[in-house]
Amino acid sequence: MSANKLNIEGIMLFEQPFARVPYENYRKVFRASQKNIEKELTAVQTAANDIAKRAKSGSSSSEDAVNALDSMITRVETLKRKLADLQSSSGASTIGVMRERFKHLSSVEGMQASSDPEFARWADTRLDRWLVDWSLRNGKEKTAKMIADERRIERLVDIELFSDIRRIEDALKQRSCTEALTWCSENKSALRKVKNTLEFDLRLQEYIELARVGKNLEAIAYSKKHLLPWQESHLPQIRQASALLCFPPSTTCSPYKRLYDLSRWNTLIQSFRLAIYNLSTLSSEPLLHLAMYAGLASLKLPACYDPQTKNVDCPVCDPSLGKLAEEVPFSHHVNSTIVCRITGKIMNEDNMPMAFPNSGQVYSREALEDMAARNDGIVKDPKTGETCEFSALRRLFIS
Repeated sequence: MSANKLNIEGIMLFEQPFARVPYENYRKVFRASQKNIEKELTAVQTAANDIAKRAKSGSSSSEDAVNALDSMITRVETLKRKLADLQSSSGASTIGVMRERFKHLSSVEGMQASSDPEFARWADTRLDRWLVDWSLRNGKEKTAKMIADERRIERLVDIELFSDIRRIEDALKQRSCTEALTWCSENKSALRKVKNTLEFDLRLQEYIELARVGKNLEAIAYSKKHLLPWQESHLPQIRQASALLCFPPSTTCSPYKRLYDLSRWNTLIQSFRLAIYNLSTLSSEPLLHLAMYAGLASLKLPACYDPQTKNVDCPVCDPSLGKLAEEVPFSHHVNSTIVCRITGKIMNEDNMPMAFPNSGQVYSREALEDMAARNDGIVKDPKTGETCEFSALRRLFIS
């Protein structure tokens, strides 16, 4: 296999969320349409059966039948309008986004090598997408929109999704669960399928806020309506919440002090973000970071964290990228790769490593030849200060 042959399978591993997000959006439109159809057509079918029964028994007048038919027609027309609104507001645009994204992904399959100019352009677009993703996750929405507009990739990025995330998170920061609970209701079946308990956590927090302001009767009614349905899986937490009404917000009793702790709101924000990422198959970290992790893992060496051996051309030796690289393992090389600390170039049979006679410090022949040419044949070890003639250097062989 050619060294620069494209690994299409590896490329597509990063692109699952890219295709999945619009798919999930359209599935929501489909589910909403399905619910409306079932609701209205069930009512129409019931009315039709009722008309048939009355006609058979002779207990219905022609006027009653006409009124019932008018009601059925009205329901069907209402259903048609609702479906048209759903299709025009979300459905058509979502299909357009899916078509655009699949076209973008399919274009890379015809490319043979990473040196292909078409792939370079495709990779540039991918980097733009990752930069938008990073900006959106870090609250830089204006920057994300600017990149998307300038690069004309509005349909290839998820600005609307992250706008919804930001809207709901802002509401949680203002200590309101309403927006998040609405989202949970819209995604109830999907959350239940993955056994996510975000809705219970939000309901529990609303109960806690009622207890915090002393509205005990309202808290009890709220618990009966919204917490008791979860008793099969959350009975211990519901019991503890019930006892919370006996403790004021200033309590020092650990279990109830933790329930009153306002840091629970930050936990809810994190739980919500993980839930929506999970349903959209988005990674918990920016795609840009994941791509950089892969690259850093192939370069990271113990020497990168030694102040005496840092290489200015090594990304891992860079202070900012080195921090990111702390989370990845050291690279594994079957054959050693030796890099010159002066030039940053790899030492091989064409650029042999040379060692100083006393200190044993090793640098590339190219760097030392250049140094000798500038200093009348004398070379100096940048680390120890040892000097000698170029001819005194020992030639090393890589094994």
